[in-house]
Amino acid sequence: MTKSIAAFQDEFGRITSWPSDRRREHQLAVLDHLARLFEGGVRYPRAEVTRTLQEHTTLPDPDMLLQELLDGGYLSASPDGETIWHSNGR
Repeated sequence: MTKSIAAFQDEFGRITSWPSDRRREHQLAVLDHLARLFEGGVRYPRAEVTRTLQEHTTLPDPDMLLQELLDGGYLSASPDGETIWHSNGR
């Protein structure tokens, strides 16, 4: 991803704001950054994914980020949504 996410991070590297829809390239760069927090081939409990997103962002709604990661194909989930893994598609 060539877009910088620095404008959306604090001094600790946490995501502090979600880019507007007009800045979709920046949204994708943020999602790519967040997806890298999860190792390929590892299945994570949903609670752990949410906790990881909370630790790496200051946004009030980690579920929105998780849904964006799932919708964008960065992460995949089991049918019940309780197990999540890094997708091979991105």
